[in-house]
Amino acid sequence: MSISKSIDEMKFLLEARLKPGRYRHSLGVADTAVFLAKRFRVDEEKAYIAGLLHDCAREYPKDALPEEARRRGIPIGPVEAAMPLLLHAYVGARRISECYGVEDDEIAQAVWRHTVGGAHMTPLDKIIYFADMIEPNREYPEVEELRQFAREKSLDEMLLKGLSESILFVVQKSSLIHPDTVQARNEILLEQREHA
Repeated sequence: MSISKSIDEMKFLLEARLKPGRYRHSLGVADTAVFLAKRFRVDEEKAYIAGLLHDCAREYPKDALPEEARRRGIPIGPVEAAMPLLLHAYVGARRISECYGVEDDEIAQAVWRHTVGGAHMTPLDKIIYFADMIEPNREYPEVEELRQFAREKSLDEMLLKGLSESILFVVQKSSLIHPDTVQARNEILLEQREHA
């Protein structure tokens, strides 16, 4: 892990670039990620930094994200083209080195995957994905049940619940389901069947 800025410097830069509510959310995800990292014996510093910076590309308006992605050579699939806000995760994975001095593939991947998941998710990927769903500023009907999963269940049981709730939410809105979310969920279910 190569990091050229302190956590305080990252916070200062991030706070200047994000709206206050988004910055509060980022702090909440960082703290929640550390809680989960302790539970599941994952590097706490990486979890904090990934949580803090996961939404760093939300500094850009939604309509600007496709151009920011193209400038960085990030492919835009049909789901991202229809829902450009998803691109903030991919652009953010590049912004962590551009702006925040973080040169770390694991952190970058966790930022990249925090919105829709992906194949072969690492423990850090899973923690950031779930911390984003349950941080203390989140309020929606299922959040307390998800927080209970974070306290009591295994990492994969927790992630399976989070991915399933995400898919249900998207279906209820008659919106598109990203294939990476389906793949992440199916991998856990297939692994559970192998070990059953």
